[in-house]
Amino acid sequence: MTSIKPIIAVVDDEWSVRVMLGRVLRLADYRVAAFARGEDFIASLDTRRPACAIVDIHMANMTGLDVQTRLLQDGVAMPVILITASDEPALDETARRMKALRLLRKPFPAGVLLEAVEEALATHGADTRPKPS
Repeated sequence: MTSIKPIIAVVDDEWSVRVMLGRVLRLADYRVAAFARGEDFIASLDTRRPACAIVDIHMANMTGLDVQTRLLQDGVAMPVILITASDEPALDETARRMKALRLLRKPFPAGVLLEAVEEALATHGADTRPKPS
């Protein structure tokens, strides 16, 4: 009997990035929930809790850092992998301070992404239960 892999959320305002990350994750047998906006991802947590989230830092309206701040404020214990195309060195410290599991800089190899996801699942478990009311 094969086990069902958990859901991984991909939150990025660029369609091509969502598609690419989704393909990589699906090829590794993960289920994927993709969101173009941080607000949509946060709203979805009322009905489904992904095992981890891959979130772009630079998005309009609600940035990836805003998403992580909201998760922390709401007490959502979900590992977050932040991604960015920026080479700003200060983002490394910001990601650590905000308790992100990892910060990956685009472009990154698929293997690096999958390693980060496996680390998230091994470290934090894969709790896909809905958020309690």
